[in-house]
Amino acid sequence: MKTFIVPAIILICFGISSSAQEVRNEVTVQGSGFFQKQTTSGGITNEPTNSGGVMAGYRFNLKNWLAVEGDYDYFRNHESFLSNNGTSFTPLNVHAATGTASVKLPSFKMPAVKIVSPFVLAGGGAMFFVPRGGSVSNEQTRGAFVYGGGIDVPMAKHIALRAQYRGFVYKTPDFEMASLKVDKYTHSAVPSAGLVFTF
Repeated sequence: MKTFIVPAIILICFGISSSAQEVRNEVTVQGSGFFQKQTTSGGITNEPTNSGGVMAGYRFNLKNWLAVEGDYDYFRNHESFLSNNGTSFTPLNVHAATGTASVKLPSFKMPAVKIVSPFVLAGGGAMFFVPRGGSVSNEQTRGAFVYGGGIDVPMAKHIALRAQYRGFVYKTPDFEMASLKVDKYTHSAVPSAGLVFTF
């Protein structure tokens, strides 16, 4: 029995040390912007305000070049709906839960920084529009397609700076009200920057 235990312990220790050297997990916290496109259809114009927000995410590296990521975003903004019948003004909390696949591109060096690691991403998720008052009380969920890319710049052994851009494509919220129904897809630009912690 001892002849099997010693080699097994050695193999386990070797496996732990090799996995510790390989970065598989990343956690990110970022500040972000939420820039929505104005959308018009059928005599109704959706005119949202731009705002800031926060984003938190977890990325698991499947391979050196491929990862999967789950992100949560939170924004506060206002949606105005303009029509011949008047203007509807709605303050909102916007939550987004998304999952993406990320492909890491070859790293390169730049002046003033050691190395830059670019990546591109694509995936989908859901956006939750929650009114904070105003003329609308119904919450609404919209499916979203997400695409984008960014760069990681190492700052320390397990810390990097991440700057990225994501685009969200989704149907304009109407809160199930005919007077607000634009019935058209819109786009939001979501640039962000923050820290990444690897382990």
